[in-house]
Amino acid sequence: MVSRLERLLNLTAALLTATRPLSRGELHERVPGYPPDDAKGSFRRAFERDKEALRDMGIPVVVEEIAGVDPPVDGYRIPRDQYALRDPGLEPDELAAIHLAAAAVQLEGLRGTEALWKLGGAPAVTADDQTLAAIPTIPALAPLFAAVGERRPVTFGYRGQVRTVDPHRLSFARGHWYLDGYDHDRQALRQFRLDRLEGELDVGPPASFERPLPGEGGAPRPWEMGEEAPVEARVHVDADLAGWAVDHLGPEALAATHGDGSVEVTLRVTNREAFRSFVIGFLDHAEILAPEELREDLVGWLTALAG
Repeated sequence: MVSRLERLLNLTAALLTATRPLSRGELHERVPGYPPDDAKGSFRRAFERDKEALRDMGIPVVVEEIAGVDPPVDGYRIPRDQYALRDPGLEPDELAAIHLAAAAVQLEGLRGTEALWKLGGAPAVTADDQTLAAIPTIPALAPLFAAVGERRPVTFGYRGQVRTVDPHRLSFARGHWYLDGYDHDRQALRQFRLDRLEGELDVGPPASFERPLPGEGGAPRPWEMGEEAPVEARVHVDADLAGWAVDHLGPEALAATHGDGSVEVTLRVTNREAFRSFVIGFLDHAEILAPEELREDLVGWLTALAG
């Protein structure tokens, strides 16, 4: 299930990367987690709440007419020049401390804390959203944030082996912290769950590697950053989220388009946990068609969770 926090992040990304204003209908297709666009106005109300929440955080959501449309239709976008925050000149350890504090603690009742999001922290949430306060920390998290910022290689034990990694990114998803980076031992990009790290964390010298730009070099998706035997998954996505799925995965993933607007996409999977999380994000709007082992894996996981 897509949380409101994740939906706000996806909405921000869609508005920020748009090359032109996007209509509400386009946003409904591209941003997962919204209710149906029904006669009761469920989607419109949810979108208006999210739009105002972003503005309360200091994010400039502007409304502009979409060019070439008759009758006129309002579109939405976030101008990059208004969104970008001037570099405050923080040292890597200072930025790491803000990152950790903003991600781990909800600062209630203090105005202006939303600006921490622009420094790399997490946005403030409403009283109904309790997940932010439940984000755990582990001893390795602070030195890893510093290692990411200072481009220091790290060495640690993982599944009984010593691994040396150039850390590119830390993220929190599915209830766990993850590290993405270049694994020198495997000579490939890999993802590591931090609660599975073994032994002491050794940190190398600063400026030891160059971090790739987002999307540079065909960086693999989370479900490709594993060491399990690779399988090709085929997933059916309903029409209401088909546009977002193709935009997110790229046109090369599109395997079939159906008359009702739904699509089938293919993915190369070497990390079943990450793949399972990706599919669950569509709620009941996606179905694993093949292979059977991935269908059984998802069914088994959901059955155990329900139990």
